[in-house]
Amino acid sequence: MTRKFFPLDKNYLLEQAQFRLRNPLLSQLREKVRSRFLEINNPLGLMDSFALRIEENPNNALESLYPFYDMLSAVYRLQKGTNQLEILWNGKDHSDQFAEEWKAVFSDWTESFCRDNSFLQAILDLTVFYPSNSKSPMAESRMQAFILRRFDLKWHKTKHVLLAQG
Repeated sequence: MTRKFFPLDKNYLLEQAQFRLRNPLLSQLREKVRSRFLEINNPLGLMDSFALRIEENPNNALESLYPFYDMLSAVYRLQKGTNQLEILWNGKDHSDQFAEEWKAVFSDWTESFCRDNSFLQAILDLTVFYPSNSKSPMAESRMQAFILRRFDLKWHKTKHVLLAQG
């Protein structure tokens, strides 16, 4: 479970909260992408074979989105930037607080991502158009490139870590 994406990636409570929320948040993302894609590309709601395939896809496996989610989680931890726990005056557990904050940020980010047609297509490629037993390296690399471009980051290939640009 633990994988360091950048040198000071040590906020383990946040990482655990993100890991716990992985499937529910990815399910939410998949549904958001489906509805947004159909809203843009099929505004009249005509159900041809393509639209039916997207709408009625029985594929509930989210494993193809795990690399995207893990990298997006790491970007959030990189931006959050601290391992130091703060005193919470609201009586919540740190893990619960991290989970709430991560859910809100993930929802905001994915809402803005869904405005990008290439993002929608890449998610659909990974969840609908490829068989659940095969991987699509091209779609996965498009997702990685999307994240790096969106957050102005660089992937240091020799060290396998994220680095902030500039």
